Amino acid sequence: MSSCTKWVKSGTSAPALRTEACWPPATTRMEANAHVILVSGCTMVSTYTRDSAADSRVLTCAAVWRMPEESEPGSHESPDDSSSTAHALELLCGLDSAAHGSTACVVWEPTGDGKRVISLADNHILLWDLQESSSQAVLASSASLEGKGQLKFTSGRWSPHHNCTQVATANDTAVRGWDTRSMSQVYCVENAHGQLVRDLDFNPNKQYYLASCGDDCKVKFWDTRNVTEPVKTLEEHSHWVWNVRYNHSHDQLVLTGSSDSRVILSNMVSISSEPFGHLVDDDLSDQEERRPEDKSQEPPQDGVIATYEEHEDSVYAVEWSSADPWLFASLSYDGRLVINRVPRALKYHILL
Repeated sequence: MSSCTKWVKSGTSAPALRTEACWPPATTRMEANAHVILVSGCTMVSTYTRDSAADSRVLTCAAVWRMPEESEPGSHESPDDSSSTAHALELLCGLDSAAHGSTACVVWEPTGDGKRVISLADNHILLWDLQESSSQAVLASSASLEGKGQLKFTSGRWSPHHNCTQVATANDTAVRGWDTRSMSQVYCVENAHGQLVRDLDFNPNKQYYLASCGDDCKVKFWDTRNVTEPVKTLEEHSHWVWNVRYNHSHDQLVLTGSSDSRVILSNMVSISSEPFGHLVDDDLSDQEERRPEDKSQEPPQDGVIATYEEHEDSVYAVEWSSADPWLFASLSYDGRLVINRVPRALKYHILL
């Protein structure tokens, strides 16, 4: 099992953390004064708010923590053991971005040794290099948004493709791509959405494909090689869309969560890595041996698979399980966590 964290009250200047064994989401967010951003191995990054002594502002900062051995993946500790106690996390270092503003988002490099982290602070994108012991974070490079007004990043995502050299960011209604080697902009969609862009996610199995969602109630899918128009658009939600997530194994499955209190599971098979389903190598010499139902089977179509309405408040986070590709969770403003499964019929349709 992996671990999640709970913030507990503390009289110290920085919030205290305690860990508990739980179902392991790839990313956990909490609508409180702090939330966990990302877990990489036995190290994780979290954000928290604190008062700025210089100008009385409230800043969002980030810190790197080490989980205790008892909470690392592979631990045999049972989450149902009432006698088990919470373990304290070890604070390794902070991502000191106070000079650049409040941290809006932190993303860990998808692959590699887990030593590189990107944080988005106001209009700055900061690439951090964690030292061997992770006891110090060195600012390796940075870039800034240039333009009129007070430009601020709202979200970001690190692409698992191209040797992890590209990061996508959102600010206002725009989506931008950055090359981490030169920290230069490689593409820009100025009006990706009619209103604020809330979240981004890369297709894990098909390079160049990026999903975005926003306050215009839409989910859009982009080919970053040609960002003139989205390749697909979903308009199933009736309020702001806060989250969009590709399934890690079967990228035709896309989850979205919205302020309309609904979670929608969509089948975007036409722009997936397997647009025609599994291609079967047919070595039959006698075509009449094929089953009649195989001949009449139509190719899969895009559309909504299921709508989940267990929440009574805005859904701020959706996430696929990192252990079971058919399991996903959603979290709403009122603190309700709901875990669901992909419908069995669709599961077997994808597998068989």
